[in-house]
Amino acid sequence: MGLLKRLGLGRRASRRPSGDRPATGQDSAHLSEFAASRTGVEAYVEPATNVTPTTLLLVATDGEWTRRRVPDPATARDFARRTGIPVYDVNLTGYPQRMREWTARRRREEGGAGSQPAV
Repeated sequence: MGLLKRLGLGRRASRRPSGDRPATGQDSAHLSEFAASRTGVEAYVEPATNVTPTTLLLVATDGEWTRRRVPDPATARDFARRTGIPVYDVNLTGYPQRMREWTARRRREEGGAGSQPAV
């Protein structure tokens, strides 16, 4: 076996983003628990990029959110259908404002980076 092939640099290199792990049963269990324990949950499919795999973002009515890896967009849509929640393509709809507001509130409460207004 050639050096390039052993290093994963051959012509048939994996299409999965480098340094990433595949979706697991724990990811699926987390998404299921989140969807079952929050109200008004909506799903947003985030496509794979060169750096990240396909992910499924779940956003509750209050803006609380979670994101986990999924094998592909079809799996994300199937999950949403099985759990009875609406599913959107984030490239078409964008992120919901309530998600941004929830994140901003959390940062202010925790005193995290970016919590102070710019002067």
